[in-house]
Amino acid sequence: MRLGPRPATLGLLLLCAAAASAGDAEELHYPQGEHRSDYDREALLGGQEEVDEYVKLSPEEQHKRLKSIIKKIDLDSDGFLTESELSSWIQMSFKHYAMQEAKQQFVEYDKNSDNSVSWDEYNIQMYDRVIDFDENAALDDAEEESFRQLHLKDKKRFEKANQDSSPGLNLEEFIAFEHPEEVDYMTEFVIQEALEEHDKNGDGFVSLEEFLGDYRRDPTANEDPEWILVEKDRFLNDYDKDTDGRLDPQELLSWVVPNNQGIAQEEALHLIDEMDLNSDRKLSEAEILENQDLFLTSEATDYGRQLHDEYFYHDEL
Repeated sequence: MRLGPRPATLGLLLLCAAAASAGDAEELHYPQGEHRSDYDREALLGGQEEVDEYVKLSPEEQHKRLKSIIKKIDLDSDGFLTESELSSWIQMSFKHYAMQEAKQQFVEYDKNSDNSVSWDEYNIQMYDRVIDFDENAALDDAEEESFRQLHLKDKKRFEKANQDSSPGLNLEEFIAFEHPEEVDYMTEFVIQEALEEHDKNGDGFVSLEEFLGDYRRDPTANEDPEWILVEKDRFLNDYDKDTDGRLDPQELLSWVVPNNQGIAQEEALHLIDEMDLNSDRKLSEAEILENQDLFLTSEATDYGRQLHDEYFYHDEL
């Protein structure tokens, strides 16, 4: 059976996309280590609808909403934003928008509006038809077989997310399916799925060779290409915390799911480095308002998006 062209699914590249997403965003934001303010501006304004909305927001209203956000970030109400407070706020922002996106998707996938997304509805939304592969019959075509394997992984994750006896996923279960990194009961599944993909010798760990996959150095080359050197450095310095030359399940988890905590901390430090005028390693309201454009084009306000989201600037948050 040849399926022909297919749209990408959220599940097909879950592990590899999660591992690469932070690095890709960092490269776009800081190409060759140089900060791109236009990247921030693009992320702030988005499509034409967002551009129009931003233009309609007066400077006075921007100022008012920004001051409200600053007060909410300041958890101890001491008048200063610390690295920890900024990092916590940014992480909360990440999770909030991930959940909002999942809720919107849930409505789109729930074709019969019964507050449940079935496996068939998921397939119809993603492929315009129900796809059913034999779990035990490999396909001759390499491309089709690769898709079969990925589709079966999606199905396994769907089944794992389903915690009750009903055939479909309720909203909470759907969030667990779309964002397993945010749900405790999915953690073991994510680890086991990663081990199945990368642990080729079945010892329960991922070695550097397994981490690099099918890479083999060109025998005519004097050294590895730059991307391999980068990946080796990430393995040794970012993931292999106990320096034993392999990734255990917990270390593996830090590789295959987005490290929002690390991204948030880096952004918090960046803001303090750029905006801290008196070198006390914290930000006052005056320092932020003096650097308002920088703050509005950072992850602390999701590139200004929070100024359009009452969830963040409303006084009762």
